[in-house]
Amino acid sequence: MELGSKNTVYFVGAGPGDIELITVRGMRLLEQADTIVYAGSLVNPELLKFNQGVELIDSSPLCLDDIIKIIVNESRKGRKVVRLHSGDPSLFGAIKEQIARLGREGIAAEVIPGVSSLAAAAAALPGELTVPGVSQTVIITRAAGRTPVPASEDIGALAAHKATMAIFLSAGLAAAVQEKLGRHYSPETPVAVVQRASWPDEKIIRTTVEQMAAAMEKEGVNRTAIILVGAALEQQGEESLLYASDFSHGRRGPGQKRSGGKESG
Repeated sequence: MELGSKNTVYFVGAGPGDIELITVRGMRLLEQADTIVYAGSLVNPELLKFNQGVELIDSSPLCLDDIIKIIVNESRKGRKVVRLHSGDPSLFGAIKEQIARLGREGIAAEVIPGVSSLAAAAAALPGELTVPGVSQTVIITRAAGRTPVPASEDIGALAAHKATMAIFLSAGLAAAVQEKLGRHYSPETPVAVVQRASWPDEKIIRTTVEQMAAAMEKEGVNRTAIILVGAALEQQGEESLLYASDFSHGRRGPGQKRSGGKESG
């Protein structure tokens, strides 16, 4: 894919950290950009080396007004602009307000999805967050801190579902999160805390709801970590019906053995 109109800014998901986990499309856009405005506190700087002639602007010390001013000015100069976000921009990416403001300036936005740190954390375990007979639901949320959450989405309320939970941006509130999880999950419910998933210094803590806060404090994990909670982390439960010999679908009848090809659910 090539960068198109000078009046389009591309919001690219950089992935969780490992430079090989950016999408091919995202990488091509980086290589073609004249200006990259990147989240310096979270994006792997090695990604920026794929385009040696580009102008690099670290957005971490900037406020929203500054970021928009830079993007608008660069776009109006006819420069090809990529806004590089960590993970996938749709999850806690703070892109809505940027796109809205750019629209008011007559600049369109296109979002290129990225590999979420949630996917990288699950892969690091390695594990599946949806296990038949255990949990078929993943709740993605965060604890209320400086950024509030609606009362109906409080972790204590969401925990009542006893589904798999993926808790972002809350490692510094471990004790409060543990207390709220403990209202509904049993004390021995598995917890996996993955810090800096896919980075060279990735750290994994396997613990339980009852021991979560103490385990995180012991390991010094209080930021850039995802807290995964739920019985699915035990990797026990029923086997998926998809590959069962007596389960038919559009590509396979009951009892039909497959030698290859694409599965269909």
